[in-house]
Parts: sequence; C-alpha cells; structure tokens
Amino acid sequence: MRELHFDPAAYGKTLTRGLFADPAVGAAFAQARSAAQSQDVPLRLRLLIGPSAAELHSLRWETLCDPLEGAPLFTGENILFSRYLSSLDWRPVRLRPQGDLSALVVIANPSDLDRYKLAPIDVEGELSRAKHGLGKIPVTALTASSSGERATLNNLTTRLRDGCDILYLVCHGTLIKDEPWVWMEDDEGKAARHAGQDLITRLKELAQQPRLIVLASCQSAGSGEEGALAALGPRLAEAGIPAVLAMQGNVTMETVGQFMPVFFEQLQRDGQIDRALAVARGAVRGRPDYWMPVLFMRLRSGQIWYVPGFGLDRKGFEKWPALLRSIRDGKSTPILGPGLIEFLLGSSREIARRWAEAYHYPMEPHEREDLPQVAQYLAVNQDRGFPRDELGAYLRREIQGRYGGVLPDDLRQATASLDQLVEFAGARLWEHNPAEPHRILARMPFPIYVTTNPDNLLARALAEAGKDPQVVLCPWNEYAQQIGSIYDTEPDYRPTPERPLVYHLYGRLVEPDSLVLTEDDYLDYLMGLTSNKDLIPT
Repeated sequence: MRELHFDPAAYGKTLTRGLFADPAVGAAFAQARSAAQSQDVPLRLRLLIGPSAAELHSLRWETLCDPLEGAPLFTGENILFSRYLSSLDWRPVRLRPQGDLSALVVIANPSDLDRYKLAPIDVEGELSRAKHGLGKIPVTALTASSSGERATLNNLTTRLRDGCDILYLVCHGTLIKDEPWVWMEDDEGKAARHAGQDLITRLKELAQQPRLIVLASCQSAGSGEEGALAALGPRLAEAGIPAVLAMQGNVTMETVGQFMPVFFEQLQRDGQIDRALAVARGAVRGRPDYWMPVLFMRLRSGQIWYVPGFGLDRKGFEKWPALLRSIRDGKSTPILGPGLIEFLLGSSREIARRWAEAYHYPMEPHEREDLPQVAQYLAVNQDRGFPRDELGAYLRREIQGRYGGVLPDDLRQATASLDQLVEFAGARLWEHNPAEPHRILARMPFPIYVTTNPDNLLARALAEAGKDPQVVLCPWNEYAQQIGSIYDTEPDYRPTPERPLVYHLYGRLVEPDSLVLTEDDYLDYLMGLTSNKDLIPT
C-alpha cells in the first residue's frame, strides 16, 4: 500500500481487492446493499477497528471502490461511510432543534507563516464560505479582522465555554513523531504551535462540548503513515466529541475550498453528517486528494440535529401567525425549562453523574443520571440540606473555573454572590450571542414569566430591557412562604409588560431552602401546592 501512496486510484483498487478477498465479506456487503435498495434508503457503513489491529487505522479507507463496478464507493448518497471510535465519555448526545444551533468559526493565520514555509490562509474567504454554508445558524467568528481577538488557544477555550454546537477550525496542522500539532496564534498574531493534547484537554474540561468539530487543517486526521491513530481527529472522537470531520493528509486549499461549502449546504438540509460528507466528497471526486476528508462519528443515526414538527415533511415551525397574534394580544405566557441554563450548569444528567461519582453512589450505572434520586441519596448519606448547598458550590466552581482569567477580582472570592457570578456568565454569553433566549423573551410584552430554573438571568435580562421585574417564589414549603414578595407591599399588584412577574416554580439558588431537588422535595412540593394553593397569585 505504501508503494501506491501517490496513486489514489490504484490505492483504492488494491485496498478493495484486499477487503473483499474473502467471499463471505463480499456476500454480506451485497446482501446489505440489496436490502437498503429494496427499502429505498441509504446504506450506512461504519468502520470499527479493534485495539488489536490499530495499524489498520492508517489505511485510506475512503478510497475504497465498488467491488463490482470499480468506481469510488463513497462519493454519493447511496452508501454513507464513517469511522467509529469508542469513547470513555458516556455523556449522552441529545439532538437539538436546528433553529437552536450555534457555530464558532476559528481561523488562525499567523503573520509569520512564511518563516515555517507554510502558506497563508485566506481568512475572509474561509469565513465567507463557512457563513454561507451554515446558512441561518448563528455564527461567531474568532479572527483578528472580525472580532478583534486573536485565534489563540485561550480565546478559543473561552468562546467554547460560552457554548457552541459546531466548531469550525481552520489552521495549519502537522504530525510529528505521532503527535498532532496545530498552528494557532499568540497574542501578537504570530505562530503559536500547540500539541493536539492541549486542545483535547481543554475540550474534555468543558461542561458542554461541541457536537461537531470540523478541522480544516492539514494532517488533522493523520498523514497516512503508521501512528495516524494518534492524530488529532481520532483523539477528539475518543475524547467524546460526537462527530469529527478531519483531513488525513496534506489536503490542498483548493480542495477544501470546494468541499466545505457543499458539505455545509448539505448539512443544513437535514443534519445528516455522513450524507453531507458523501455529497461533498462526490463534488471534489476529480481532485487527487478527494479522499482526504474523513469522518469519525459515534452518532448512531448520523444526525446532529432534527427539524421540529410532526412529520418529516415539515420545513419549520408553522404556528408563527397564531403565536405572534397571541403575543400581540397579551395572551401568551412563556414557561422556561432547564435547557436554557445548560451552558451554566450542564444537564441534570451530567450533574447527577458527577455527584454519583464524587460521593460513591451505590446504585446501578443506569440510575446515576437521575438527579432527584442521586440528590435523595446525598440528603440521607450526608444531611437534608447538603444537595442544595452542593448545587450552589458546584455552580460557583464551574463559573470561576471557566472564566477565571477574565473574572473581576471581587468575583473570584469565595464570598462572591451566586447572582453576580451568574450575571457575569450571562453577560459573556449575551455579548457573543444577541439571539440568546433570555434576551429575546425579555423584549417581548409578556406580563408573566414562569420559570423552573433557579437562576436570575431572566430578571437580569428584563432589567437590561428597561423593565422592573418582580420576582416571586412558589410557596411550596414553609421557608418559601416566609420570603417576602411584591404582594406583601402591594396586595393589588397586577403584572404588566413594564412590571412583569417572574414566578420561580422550583426556588432560587440564593435561597437554597426554596430549591426542589430531592425525591422527597418533589413529593413535598406536590402536597405543598395543594395545601397552599390560596397563596399562589391568581
């Protein structure tokens, strides 16, 4: 195979003969393809290589040919190909609606690349192609020309902490002694070479990782030689990233320039990553390096998002006229769920897993993602108030850890209030994402907001919008009943869009005894609502 290094066509044919030399393999493939064709669906082919044959990762599987016709096998929509790598990261990958996605485009073009005999990168061209391909998905760019910030590793990590679903990284990459390196920028715009492990460590530390990472860098998936498994793309997949698109060699800028717009355009259609890759590879099949884009994926469906609606033919949310009329007529009440603060706390499943591991939760692994159940164990094993105090401490550690480099001195102290820390994190998010849901909701003429979340971001967004929010807790227990509210001073208070009511169903972080966390809390909550229903504003 090494002798055919510079002849992709001959390489693919030789690899095909080797793979299908066993008649049983050819028969199984033919049967699977026939079954897919009879159902008019694509055949999804996933390559899993066991640890005992790691050297097979260095082969260019993307050059495989049709065993009957001899044409490239993975350049159309009928056979979708990806490489599968197992991961020790067991965090579930939950699909998000297409409209909720966000993308971060990072383009590193150090001013002294010629010193290392590396070609300059067309920053504006790459950014334009990424934005065009991503369509309506909000894009945040990290380039000196667009954001005023250099594409440094620290700035990249900070932006990822603010949250994004798709990371598109354009930079030079090299593989030296089986170690992948990426060429980022330093604070002065010059080259800063980082080991791939540095980037992987930063990504592992994130509460919410990107769902798709696109590495438009040379050798980002290996060089085609022994040791390619140690390249950046496979390592990211093993670190838990659901899907990684990388380059397995010195791909030319011309090929990347033709490939990426097609890939993003197709990805925008249905969120099928492997289908988008197949179409984009077919678009550059005439290029000698058409085979270099490689997909590492652990998504069973191949899908990164879903289109909301009641059928596959839905093109988007169709109830806008009725919803807008209800908002205009004052007949809408938004209800905020926990997904809005996952960028701060992570999901409830993730918190449960961390607590279960830290405090040696004795139940089965599948029961370690139920936060009320794990919190109930902590309340018994430690004390009743422990889970509530731990949630506040957990959030404090998360925010101070993520934003330590940019936090004001007063917020780095142990005495800093949780409300102030949350407001700081929210302000960072709003700075880079003007379409963040709290800000959008705060600008609407709602008189009442109902939230299940314990944070103060909604009240902060309302105040920023020039309104005077009145925060009230649901009186589900004696502690919550004793907390004062607007109804104590103004019994006749009626919520208006100018003075809206923010009603917290499950308590607030700054009032730990008002939080609903454990299984006992939820039972007490249901009984409290029944017995105290007269205390709930009509």
